Amino acid sequence: MPLVKKLYIFILNTFLPLFLMTFFISLFVLLMQFLWKYVDELVGKGIEVGVLAELFFYAALTIVPMALPLSMLLASLMTFGNLGERLELLAIKAAGISLRQTMHPLIVAVVFIAIGAFFFQNNVLPKAQVKMYSLLFSVRQKSPELDIPEGVFYDQISGYNLLVKKKDRNTGMLYDLMIYDFSEGFDNAMVILADSGKLSFTDDKQYLFFTLHSGESFENLRNQRTNAQNIPYRRETFTTKEILIPFDANFNRMDEGVMQNQYIGQNISQLTHSIDSLTARTDSISHRIAGELKNSYFSGVVTNKPNRSEAPLGHISASNDNDAETQTLPNHINIDSIYANASLQERESMLSRALGRAESIRQEYEYRSISANQQQILVRRHEIERHKKFTLSFACLIFFFIGAPLGAIIRKGGLGTPVVISVLLFICYYIIDNAGYKSALNGRWAVWEGMWLSSAVLLALGIFLTYKAVNDSAVFNKDAYLNFLRKIFGKSETRNVVHKEVIIDEATPEEILQQVAILDRECSQLTEKTGSKAQSFFAYWTQGYDRKAIHHLHDEVEKFVEMAQNCRSALLVSKLMDYPILRNLLLYNPCGHKAIGLAIMWLLPVTLPVYLIGRWEQKQLRHELQVIHHTCQEIKAIAQRLIDEQETEKQ
Repeated sequence: MPLVKKLYIFILNTFLPLFLMTFFISLFVLLMQFLWKYVDELVGKGIEVGVLAELFFYAALTIVPMALPLSMLLASLMTFGNLGERLELLAIKAAGISLRQTMHPLIVAVVFIAIGAFFFQNNVLPKAQVKMYSLLFSVRQKSPELDIPEGVFYDQISGYNLLVKKKDRNTGMLYDLMIYDFSEGFDNAMVILADSGKLSFTDDKQYLFFTLHSGESFENLRNQRTNAQNIPYRRETFTTKEILIPFDANFNRMDEGVMQNQYIGQNISQLTHSIDSLTARTDSISHRIAGELKNSYFSGVVTNKPNRSEAPLGHISASNDNDAETQTLPNHINIDSIYANASLQERESMLSRALGRAESIRQEYEYRSISANQQQILVRRHEIERHKKFTLSFACLIFFFIGAPLGAIIRKGGLGTPVVISVLLFICYYIIDNAGYKSALNGRWAVWEGMWLSSAVLLALGIFLTYKAVNDSAVFNKDAYLNFLRKIFGKSETRNVVHKEVIIDEATPEEILQQVAILDRECSQLTEKTGSKAQSFFAYWTQGYDRKAIHHLHDEVEKFVEMAQNCRSALLVSKLMDYPILRNLLLYNPCGHKAIGLAIMWLLPVTLPVYLIGRWEQKQLRHELQVIHHTCQEIKAIAQRLIDEQETEKQ
């Protein structure tokens, strides 16, 4: 028991520093990604360092839900990878402590981390998101820092374009100025030319103050025109001119109350209350639209009673150029007869009015459907945010049960292989999670299905890897996969038979002749079963070739070669190398059962290429059977000649 406690302390001391290190590394990398995403909106606005630090702090808090699962995967993978690489995991197993027992302290630690992640997601993250997005919106709204370049039009002042050909940075003087003023609209544009000028801010930093020297101004007075042909303008020549341009250079913080009412700033209880309220509102809108549709009219027919069992009463308006008359119609209206008895002019009027009314109703309900759809999207956003409170904690658990057994299997520590594997797995997780999020947001899937899709996929992977690691299965043993591929696409081997100089149990020509006759007979039987032509698509999937007979013939060939190798005739031994080594491939009979073949053969995009490859392999098998038969005939002739020579020598 003391040994186990020391082991637990050792495992925790190994895992926790790695977890903290990988967490801050992941946080830093993701924060840099945030910086590159918003760098254009942050640079060039003269924002104070304190404001930027505050923004990055809140951004780091909002990135925690993405950094935490990645760091959990990487830390657990590195921990057990280091233990396996240093053979410490082998020593622990040799001491009678299983991998499951070794993981116990880390499971407890990860559970506490997952619980902490839930409270962080529910209590801290909403406030951090409110502050971060409010601050980011405020930064976006801030006017850029005024830095007018030389020889280029500057358009960062709303309603104005400025061109300065030369600047004196020591005195702040601007030379050869051209100012386009579109603040009153393009129809009332004003152009100002000046030889020199100076720019400064007012004390409250709300306006730009221009002092211009030796110039002219041209103003278009389109609003004061008397007719369409003559447009007056005003020209002014000045020695000194002062202009005041609105330009708010202050940093104004946005009111956080606006963001707090959004779904990103609410906890579980608030989200639940908002979902109930929005759902009730959406249902009321839907019921109202449905009621209006039931009681709506078309082509002048009004249904006053929604109960279809009662006879509806309707009204029809017959209009002409002079007056309109309303008539009470019977329960059943024959629209075709009314249309047939009308004149050509009345028909055209009916059709045009019906078409206009139908188009108006269509546009009205399209607008209502868009409004109702926006309400449903808002409900789904709240539901997605509520599910996110739980998916983070569950993702931490799943990534631990992926990283820990994977590290025990691959037994590679450090920052090399674990980082590559972790990044690949996290990319897969992110892609699946993003696909599920979009499907849930668009309403294609239920919200819980989309938000838990990535967790469900990785949960299966975690269970599989944990099971394989606990049972010491060779998941990444390449020989096991190569053997499986050899069963499907086995490569032909060349036989190599060496003539023995010393033979203990000699094989006589009579024995060879007897055994080769048996082998030839079995080869002929298998040739009759396979036939001389290629199997059809249906026969391939329902019958195939008898793999048991092929395996039996392979054994018989090998026994004969082993026996005949003890013959003293070098010619006969060399002829044994002509026997091919039969392979027992799955492609000879991929299903093994007729019912299974009938079910699988209809998957044409997959089964057709398999059939073509299997057909080619069957052709190779038939050729090998012909080679065996021909070789048997040659060995028979050699054995018979040896027997004849022995009889001749005896005579």
